[in-house]
Amino acid sequence: MIEIMWIPFAVFAVLFCLVIYKIISTWHKDNKSPRLTVPAVVKSKRQENRHHTVGTGANQTQHFSTSYFVTFEFESSDTLEFIVRYDEYESLCEGDCGYLSFQGTRFLGFEKKTEF
Repeated sequence: MIEIMWIPFAVFAVLFCLVIYKIISTWHKDNKSPRLTVPAVVKSKRQENRHHTVGTGANQTQHFSTSYFVTFEFESSDTLEFIVRYDEYESLCEGDCGYLSFQGTRFLGFEKKTEF
């Protein structure tokens, strides 16, 4: 009976380790990737809103968070989506042309150009 009680803990521990591994491996891969600056166009923007409720009754608290994403299109018609800060999200409009700087999956910046 005691062995069965360890199963949920073991599953949680394995999932936790996998998430940490994924975060560290993505960070490491991004650090090893070259920093690129290429011509691109802002193709689309989107927001992802999350709502979390913790506790019950009078002890209940709610947490809200928003993530901001921008999709860029390159001259080759390939696209990449990056998570960006709110101020970057607000400063960009669909159709903006310029130079996208990134490193792996990490958004570094976008410099708008009036003439492309």
